[in-house]
Amino acid sequence: MVRRRFLAIAIALAATSGACGRTTQEDRPAQPPTSTTEERDIHSSARPHEARVTHVALDLAADFTAKTLSGRTTLTIERTGGASQVVLDTRDLVIQGVTAPDGAPLKFALGAKDAILGQPLTVDLPADAKDIVIAYRTSPDAAALQWLAPSQTAGKKHPYLYSQGQAILTRTWIPTQDSPGIRQTYSARITVPRELRAVMSAEQLTPDGVEGPGGRTFEFKLTQPVPPYLIALAVGDIAFRSLGPRTGVYTEPSVLDSAAFEFADLEKMVSSAETLIGPYRWGRYDLLVLPPSFPFGGMENPRLTFATPTVLAGDRSLVSLVAHELAHSWSGNLVTNATWRDFWLNEGVTTYVELRLMEALYGPERAAMLNVLARRSLEAEITRLGGPTAPDTVLHIDLTGRDPDDGMTEIPYEKGAALLKLLEQTFGRARFDPYLRSYFDRHAFQPITTEAFLADLRANLIAGDAALEQKLKLEEWLYKPGLPDNSPVPKSDALQRVDEQVKRFLGGGRAGEIMADAWTTQEWQHFLESLPETLTPAQLGDLDRTFGLTKRGNSEVRFLWLRIGIRNRYEPAMPALEQFLTTQGRRKFLRPLYEDLMKTDWGKAEAKRIYARARPLYHAVATSTLDPIVQG
Repeated sequence: MVRRRFLAIAIALAATSGACGRTTQEDRPAQPPTSTTEERDIHSSARPHEARVTHVALDLAADFTAKTLSGRTTLTIERTGGASQVVLDTRDLVIQGVTAPDGAPLKFALGAKDAILGQPLTVDLPADAKDIVIAYRTSPDAAALQWLAPSQTAGKKHPYLYSQGQAILTRTWIPTQDSPGIRQTYSARITVPRELRAVMSAEQLTPDGVEGPGGRTFEFKLTQPVPPYLIALAVGDIAFRSLGPRTGVYTEPSVLDSAAFEFADLEKMVSSAETLIGPYRWGRYDLLVLPPSFPFGGMENPRLTFATPTVLAGDRSLVSLVAHELAHSWSGNLVTNATWRDFWLNEGVTTYVELRLMEALYGPERAAMLNVLARRSLEAEITRLGGPTAPDTVLHIDLTGRDPDDGMTEIPYEKGAALLKLLEQTFGRARFDPYLRSYFDRHAFQPITTEAFLADLRANLIAGDAALEQKLKLEEWLYKPGLPDNSPVPKSDALQRVDEQVKRFLGGGRAGEIMADAWTTQEWQHFLESLPETLTPAQLGDLDRTFGLTKRGNSEVRFLWLRIGIRNRYEPAMPALEQFLTTQGRRKFLRPLYEDLMKTDWGKAEAKRIYARARPLYHAVATSTLDPIVQG
């Protein structure tokens, strides 16, 4: 999943050589491991050491009137030591029955409801059973599913459905063992209204669907085992355009041209990533640009990254999101955090790889700018969370009794990436790069814990050098709050030149004297974030008239400008603020803007008024964060 502070970047992709050593879909272990890389997942009721789900086969129909998916799933179970039951995760599902494949009913029971975990579903297994069939339907309020009216789409003619499973929301639309450490293959038959198209994070077996009495049915399969949060579905008026031999873009027809332009260099990016960290093992890499309510910048669903339309700036300036989601094809999808307290292993490694990929494509200075902005973001997040002794600044975070979403702050992204940057600087790229590549090979298609990662470092990189390990302070990085004093401090010549422009403007200079004609998104971010909390009306008007900041199409720049507008009650920006809050649902934009409004006497009423209007647009992931801020 893309970080909350999306590092925007102007795209000018350099051509790279072809892919190296590509592997096939079958290059995977036959079964998910049951090794020491696993630990108990407190966010799942499953008992995988007794019986684990290895395959999910869906057969569902989408009802846009009832806002439900209904049908059945067949689960393949692998048992240990003659286990007589399997325990699954569910939340807000209507379980209509459980049978053996031959139709014989099986005894099942739903446990007590938990506000975070939902309800465990325990099924008694016959002695020879390998598969069970569960008939069920979802709730209209299933947290993973967002059902959009035609008015909430770009085309305004057809409804839309998409899923968002991370972290523990897959259990609201699929009864399975919803833990990142329990990898599963899957197949699906999805029946939708005839005028719509279904796509999933899997190989398409019937790209155009098959006509039937209930509509069109689309079939999919994914032969590589994935954590269940990566099982993803979207249904709507969806068109496709190829961008290369193994890349393309899906979106609503009216958005297709702009999306194809924005992501034109996708194939080159995949090849560059392979050069850096090894073969891409998922076959295709496509993008699906969703309606604006999508709560994240992107979601790294295998073979089909889900992306926000807020990256369609018209100038390819915001598509570094793709580098982040693409990097997840290795860190996250290939090697996955075993539990949600190990989330930094997904996001920290991905954020580091993203930075390396940006350097490979754009050069050291662009990477230096990104690194400086990342450090600023990390320091701001530590402050927001309560300072350097705050428990939520620990990488191996304690999430006991909490929703795993509470741990999805900037810490796993930026503190995690800073640790890998330290390792790179300590060992040098000639030694660290082969280690990182071998790490992905060694743990491919497996879950990994923080403890196992540390053991891997010690065995394959530190190699018994006690003095070096003491210098690295790894235990402090992983298990203590704050930022260790050996964290690399990045510098950027380009951003230092921006600092000079800031000083000149604040010293009485005019906006027209700021030399910003060739600024990248990063330079604009740095400029706006370097301005003081309070500006005069004259300064605000001068900046706005000169650079058209209120009307900027670049969502990252507009977001920062709107925050400045709220702090200074800059009235000309208020209509743009309301328009921004009511036309997109990215949580990384929404939370700070609503928080800023709620901090002011005049803004509280505005926040409540706008939120009442906008809330139906937002996904449950966003409203679960925003409700306590605006309605609490």
